[in-house]
Amino acid sequence: MLRRLPVVSTIIVLLAVAIMIALGFWQIERGREKQALIGRAQTAVTMNSDAPWPATEAETERVLYRHTRVNCARVLELGAQAGQNLRGESGWAHVARCALGDGVEGRIVLGWSRNPAKVAWQGGEIGGVIAPGPRLVAGPAIAGLEDNAQPNPADLPNNHLSYAVQWFLFAAVALVIYGLAVRKRLAEPEPPR
Repeated sequence: MLRRLPVVSTIIVLLAVAIMIALGFWQIERGREKQALIGRAQTAVTMNSDAPWPATEAETERVLYRHTRVNCARVLELGAQAGQNLRGESGWAHVARCALGDGVEGRIVLGWSRNPAKVAWQGGEIGGVIAPGPRLVAGPAIAGLEDNAQPNPADLPNNHLSYAVQWFLFAAVALVIYGLAVRKRLAEPEPPR
């Protein structure tokens, strides 16, 4: 019976199943990390002191949802992207890419309007909340715009548990399909020697 078991196929399937199970556990761990990030972000919302503008990705994670003030020394680019205002209405979030000094750049959401036309803004000091990206969401809005919807830690997705379940289901399905294929192969009569 074991001689009829396909060795290469068995090794490939078992490796794939092991990888899928490992990915499932990795997603569970990522879910714990994301939950910790959300907890830190919810705490950050309540802090009164300004945080420095983040220069690295690691710094960004530590200061998300904190208030900050930056000086846009030079506007590098102005544009608009889909966004919402404080009332939840859809429209255009006006964004500036700024030189903040020391070679650091930042994206600043100036405010919201129904019109995507570029706004006139020459830069300067601006305050707001550090949102994922990172980007600074101005509060209050400037350049004659309405206030943009403020970033909310509750909007951070934490769907890692569902991803973990998917990986475990993929592993189970792979084993079931392989088991059925092996059972069919073993049920066939052995060819004469």
